[in-house]
Amino acid sequence: MSHDTDGTPPLPDADAQRIAESFTLAGAPPSFVDDPYPVYAALRRHSPVHPLGGNQWLLTRYDDVAALYRSAAASSDKQREFAPKFGAGTPLFEHHTTSLVFSDPPLHTRVRRLMMGALNQRAIARMEAGVVALVNTLLDRLAAQPEADLIEDFAAQIPVEVIGNLLDVPRAERGPLRGWSLAILSALEPAPGADTLARGHAAVTEFLAYLRELVAQRRAHPGDPEVDVLTRLLGEHEGERNGPPGADGAGPPRGRKPVLGRPDDRLSDVELLHNCIFLLNAGHETTTNLIGNGVHALLAQRSQLERLQREPALINSAVEELLRFESPLQLNNRQLTAPVTLGAHTLPAGAFVTLGIGAANRDPAQFADPDRLDIARKPNLHLAFGHGAHACAGMNVARLEARIAIGALVARFPKLEAAAPATRDRRVRFRGFRHLPVRL
Repeated sequence: MSHDTDGTPPLPDADAQRIAESFTLAGAPPSFVDDPYPVYAALRRHSPVHPLGGNQWLLTRYDDVAALYRSAAASSDKQREFAPKFGAGTPLFEHHTTSLVFSDPPLHTRVRRLMMGALNQRAIARMEAGVVALVNTLLDRLAAQPEADLIEDFAAQIPVEVIGNLLDVPRAERGPLRGWSLAILSALEPAPGADTLARGHAAVTEFLAYLRELVAQRRAHPGDPEVDVLTRLLGEHEGERNGPPGADGAGPPRGRKPVLGRPDDRLSDVELLHNCIFLLNAGHETTTNLIGNGVHALLAQRSQLERLQREPALINSAVEELLRFESPLQLNNRQLTAPVTLGAHTLPAGAFVTLGIGAANRDPAQFADPDRLDIARKPNLHLAFGHGAHACAGMNVARLEARIAIGALVARFPKLEAAAPATRDRRVRFRGFRHLPVRL
């Protein structure tokens, strides 16, 4: 019985200790990708602050991961880590050291403030009708085919459309976005191969070239910053337009104000472009995997699927439980700028620390019966979206998409079932599926 059903019995202590002593992320066996949770349990029991060699450590306890997220000594800046991995000055290095998620203040503060202004609750409420319409259109297409791939035909379609709308990317130009995203994020694996790195560098280069044209068009013809994130990031003007356009009808509105009011809050061209890439990548990866993992888990535990169909009001708590049970982002990273003590362990300044999000979200010290899927679980203080200043800026967009998509899918197709074994994405940092065949 696997964790995709109802939990795996704990490994015998001797086996758990052997695994804990020898485990490395770079050398993780194929079985770890299929089901990492017995390994996480072994590490929590025997090596919760686990050395990975070269002043690198892996954390698997909930309290330790939460503490690192909160620590002022935990830096998100990845220049030192990514220079040898990608090559200083390469496209992947420039991207991953400029985007919101891998930066510290002041860049992180400026970018996050701009993005959160565009992704506030009012903005998300305005998005809901569009997401409902998109999901219903996709479900209508699914209904016309008795069997479908729930990733390609449904889960992956939703975030590309939603983020494409946020950036106002012309619909006819959205085709390459998902491929670029997968290539760029796959390079973040613990030990990416040469082919993976080459695809990642090429994807960044091609994505930047596309965005330069899009930005030039948007500078010439700005949109409404209340709904167009790219216009907002360009800092053209605030959402409240004061007065009519100029006399020729073509210029910006009179009374326009910079978004944050200070020139040093504006993003440079490089910062702007890379954070547009980040917005697409983060939104695509998390939401696709959340929907795919969630439906797969519900199909494997039919009683929970049937309960959700009987009690659709549980969809909000169900989404939180699916985030906990199969976290789309399994691993995150920090570098310490000062020593940090975790229980009996003190990690030195300069240490690279991998935060085991998937492990923390199955920690029995925090979650009762953690290997059981319970769509009504409360409280549920999972760490799937991070914690503290670096909590995912788009988490409420992902929640909205998952709530609408999963709720509508299970209501529309009450006999939904797996049509063939799912094909898992073979990455360890991101957990999801490449293909999920279903019968409607």
